[in-house]
Amino acid sequence: MPKLKNVEELNYEEAIQELEEIIATLERGENTLDEALALFERGQALSRHCTGMLDSAELRVQQLTSEDSVVALE
Repeated sequence: MPKLKNVEELNYEEAIQELEEIIATLERGENTLDEALALFERGQALSRHCTGMLDSAELRVQQLTSEDSVVALE
């Protein structure tokens, strides 16, 4: 198995792709318990990372749209 990047180093697209691969692997059910737990743990970290990036993007959009509203009112 290739060395995995630190979750925090992944961009959104890389993290989602890896998460989808982990889900597919777990759904096949061909892993030992230890392997499945390690994959689940990595998947949880990827999910939290993606959620954080989405939350940040949403905040940026809200800030930009509120700034546009203020400029439009002036």
